[in-house]
Amino acid sequence: MIDGQSRSSPSATTPRLGCHTLATAGDALVLPAPPADDPVLRRRRIRHDIRHELGTIIMLASAVSVADDVGPRSRDRVEALLGETRWLDHLLRRLDEDDDGPAADPPRPERIRVDELVGEIVSGMRLASIRQVGYDASPAWAHIDPLALWRAVRNILDNACRIAAERVDVSVASEDGLTVVQVDDDGPGFGGGAGGLASLGLGIVHDLVSGYGGGLEVRRCELGGARVRILLPSATVP
Repeated sequence: MIDGQSRSSPSATTPRLGCHTLATAGDALVLPAPPADDPVLRRRRIRHDIRHELGTIIMLASAVSVADDVGPRSRDRVEALLGETRWLDHLLRRLDEDDDGPAADPPRPERIRVDELVGEIVSGMRLASIRQVGYDASPAWAHIDPLALWRAVRNILDNACRIAAERVDVSVASEDGLTVVQVDDDGPGFGGGAGGLASLGLGIVHDLVSGYGGGLEVRRCELGGARVRILLPSATVP
């Protein structure tokens, strides 16, 4: 414990910071020269700074959420913001894990309530988007990494809200041994929007869900735009 009264003398011990050994010169701490080009270290340092910024945002948002001069609608927005920052922190931790070791298999799946996780995403999108976002769901379970499902649904829903004219409908249901997350929009249909983002997002989604035995379907829907369906093997109802 650091209490400001007891510190080891520089001559008594060699300070360490992360994985780098630090030299001392009298009372001065001498940092080693960084490698000429270490992309892994550079990414870790950037993520370190991002995590500090996320911590600041979380503290500020938490203070607003309990403030007496904040109305219910604004409090809902702050709670959604806190949820988003927590997911971002999970993403950063996953990047740290990828840099710390060789390429690994997908994270071990957890048994989760898909309708509840998707409902959280929809609630945040309703506050952030000008589109009308409908949601209809029944209890549904699947074995999947929660972060993978969050990324998959966010990619699909973000794209739908970006290209929709007015409306996006989201649903979660169980169908023939599958848990199905469906997103419909009234936009121009797949391939009719701005190039690049939709196909990239669908590639990400496919890779995320296929690692857990899932699949992806894209077709046109009754609203006139795209229908994207994530198909996951259903987990047993408790």
